[in-house]
Amino acid sequence: MATRWLDDDEQDTWRAFLAATHLLMDRLDRELQAGAGIPHAYYEILVRLSEAPERTMRMSDLAERCHSSRSRLSHAVSRLEERGWVRREAVPADRRGAVAVLTDAGLAALEAAAPIHVEGVRHHLFDQLDANQLQALGNISHRLVDHFRSRPAET
Repeated sequence: MATRWLDDDEQDTWRAFLAATHLLMDRLDRELQAGAGIPHAYYEILVRLSEAPERTMRMSDLAERCHSSRSRLSHAVSRLEERGWVRREAVPADRRGAVAVLTDAGLAALEAAAPIHVEGVRHHLFDQLDANQLQALGNISHRLVDHFRSRPAET
Protein backbone atom coordinates (compact mmCIF):
# COMPACT_ATOMS: atom_id res chain seq x y z
CA MET A 1 0.00 0.00 0.00
CA ALA A 2 1.38 3.39 -0.99
CA THR A 3 2.03 5.96 1.73
CA ARG A 4 -0.61 8.68 1.74
CA TRP A 5 1.65 11.66 2.46
CA LEU A 6 0.18 14.78 4.02
CA ASP A 7 -0.27 17.73 1.70
CA ASP A 8 0.88 21.19 2.83
CA ASP A 9 -2.47 22.12 4.41
CA GLU A 10 -2.72 18.77 6.23
CA GLN A 11 0.86 19.08 7.44
CA ASP A 12 0.14 22.60 8.73
CA THR A 13 -3.03 21.40 10.49
CA TRP A 14 -1.22 18.41 12.02
CA ARG A 15 1.64 20.53 13.34
CA ALA A 16 -0.73 23.18 14.72
CA PHE A 17 -2.81 20.48 16.45
CA LEU A 18 0.33 18.89 17.92
CA ALA A 19 1.71 22.21 19.13
CA ALA A 20 -1.65 23.32 20.58
CA THR A 21 -2.22 20.11 22.53
CA HIS A 22 1.36 20.01 23.85
CA LEU A 23 1.33 23.69 24.82
CA LEU A 24 -2.09 23.39 26.50
CA MET A 25 -1.12 20.36 28.58
CA ASP A 26 2.25 21.90 29.47
CA ARG A 27 0.58 25.14 30.59
CA LEU A 28 -2.05 23.33 32.67
CA ASP A 29 0.68 21.21 34.26
CA ARG A 30 2.82 24.26 35.09
CA GLU A 31 -0.13 26.12 36.60
CA LEU A 32 -1.11 23.16 38.77
CA GLN A 33 2.51 22.72 39.87
CA ALA A 34 2.85 26.41 40.75
CA GLY A 35 -0.54 26.82 42.39
CA ALA A 36 -1.14 23.47 44.07
CA GLY A 37 2.21 21.67 44.00
CA ILE A 38 0.97 18.73 41.95
CA PRO A 39 1.49 17.69 38.35
CA HIS A 40 -1.47 17.34 36.03
CA ALA A 41 -1.05 13.54 35.92
CA TYR A 42 -1.54 13.32 39.70
CA TYR A 43 -4.50 15.69 39.50
CA GLU A 44 -6.12 13.38 36.95
CA ILE A 45 -5.72 10.41 39.28
CA LEU A 46 -7.34 12.32 42.14
CA VAL A 47 -10.22 13.40 39.88
CA ARG A 48 -10.89 9.86 38.67
CA LEU A 49 -10.88 8.51 42.22
CA SER A 50 -13.15 11.32 43.44
CA GLU A 51 -15.72 10.37 40.79
CA ALA A 52 -15.62 6.64 41.58
CA PRO A 53 -18.08 4.98 43.97
CA GLU A 54 -16.67 5.17 47.50
CA ARG A 55 -13.69 7.05 45.97
CA THR A 56 -12.22 3.62 45.14
CA MET A 57 -11.10 2.11 41.85
CA ARG A 58 -9.17 -0.95 40.74
CA MET A 59 -5.64 -0.01 39.77
CA SER A 60 -6.06 -1.51 36.29
CA ASP A 61 -9.25 0.50 35.69
CA LEU A 62 -7.61 3.65 37.02
CA ALA A 63 -4.68 3.19 34.63
CA GLU A 64 -7.08 2.80 31.72
CA ARG A 65 -9.15 5.85 32.69
CA CYS A 66 -6.01 7.96 33.11
CA HIS A 67 -4.61 6.73 29.77
CA SER A 68 -1.53 5.48 31.59
CA SER A 69 0.48 2.29 31.71
CA ARG A 70 0.03 0.22 34.84
CA SER A 71 3.66 0.73 35.86
CA ARG A 72 3.49 4.51 35.40
CA LEU A 73 0.24 4.64 37.36
CA SER A 74 1.68 2.47 40.12
CA HIS A 75 4.62 4.86 40.47
CA ALA A 76 2.29 7.89 40.60
CA VAL A 77 0.05 6.23 43.19
CA SER A 78 3.14 5.52 45.30
CA ARG A 79 3.95 9.26 45.26
CA LEU A 80 0.36 10.07 46.18
CA GLU A 81 0.51 7.52 49.01
CA GLU A 82 3.60 9.30 50.37
CA ARG A 83 1.55 12.49 50.55
CA GLY A 84 -1.30 10.67 52.30
CA TRP A 85 -3.71 11.45 49.47
CA VAL A 86 -4.27 7.88 48.26
CA ARG A 87 -3.95 4.47 49.82
CA ARG A 88 -3.75 1.08 48.18
CA GLU A 89 -5.77 -1.84 49.43
CA ALA A 90 -5.70 -5.47 48.41
CA VAL A 91 -8.79 -7.02 46.89
CA PRO A 92 -9.66 -10.01 49.11
CA ALA A 93 -11.28 -11.96 46.28
CA ASP A 94 -8.32 -11.42 43.95
CA ARG A 95 -4.82 -11.97 45.34
CA ARG A 96 -3.22 -10.03 42.49
CA GLY A 97 -5.76 -7.21 42.43
CA ALA A 98 -5.47 -3.91 44.24
CA VAL A 99 -7.59 -0.81 44.51
CA ALA A 100 -6.64 2.82 45.03
CA VAL A 101 -8.68 4.79 47.54
CA LEU A 102 -8.83 8.58 47.69
CA THR A 103 -8.32 9.70 51.29
CA ASP A 104 -9.93 12.72 52.93
CA ALA A 105 -6.59 14.53 52.65
CA GLY A 106 -6.48 13.66 48.94
CA LEU A 107 -9.98 15.00 48.45
CA ALA A 108 -8.97 18.23 50.22
CA ALA A 109 -5.92 18.54 47.95
CA LEU A 110 -8.11 17.99 44.91
CA GLU A 111 -10.61 20.60 46.09
CA ALA A 112 -7.76 23.09 46.54
CA ALA A 113 -6.32 22.36 43.08
CA ALA A 114 -9.61 22.22 41.14
CA PRO A 115 -10.17 25.99 40.83
CA ILE A 116 -6.65 26.40 39.39
CA HIS A 117 -7.24 23.65 36.85
CA VAL A 118 -10.73 24.81 35.85
CA GLU A 119 -9.59 28.41 35.42
CA GLY A 120 -6.70 27.23 33.27
CA VAL A 121 -8.93 25.10 31.06
CA ARG A 122 -11.44 27.92 30.75
CA HIS A 123 -8.83 30.61 30.01
CA HIS A 124 -6.52 28.65 27.72
CA LEU A 125 -9.15 26.67 25.80
CA PHE A 126 -12.79 27.68 26.13
CA ASP A 127 -12.27 31.45 26.23
CA GLN A 128 -10.17 31.27 23.05
CA LEU A 129 -12.98 29.78 20.95
CA ASP A 130 -16.42 30.98 19.90
CA ALA A 131 -19.56 28.85 20.31
CA ASN A 132 -19.28 27.28 16.84
CA GLN A 133 -15.62 26.43 17.35
CA LEU A 134 -16.38 24.87 20.73
CA GLN A 135 -19.11 22.73 19.20
CA ALA A 136 -16.75 21.67 16.40
CA LEU A 137 -14.00 20.87 18.90
CA GLY A 138 -16.43 18.73 20.90
CA ASN A 139 -17.60 16.89 17.78
CA ILE A 140 -14.05 16.30 16.57
CA SER A 141 -12.86 15.14 19.99
CA HIS A 142 -15.75 12.70 20.42
CA ARG A 143 -15.21 11.33 16.93
CA LEU A 144 -11.53 10.69 17.63
CA VAL A 145 -12.29 9.04 20.97
CA ASP A 146 -14.85 6.79 19.30
CA HIS A 147 -12.30 5.89 16.62
CA PHE A 148 -9.63 4.89 19.14
CA ARG A 149 -12.03 2.98 21.37
CA SER A 150 -13.50 1.02 18.47
CA ARG A 151 -10.09 -0.05 17.11
CA PRO A 152 -7.61 -1.71 19.44
CA ALA A 153 -4.01 -0.56 19.11
CA GLU A 154 -1.98 -2.51 16.61
CA THR A 155 1.30 -3.84 17.95
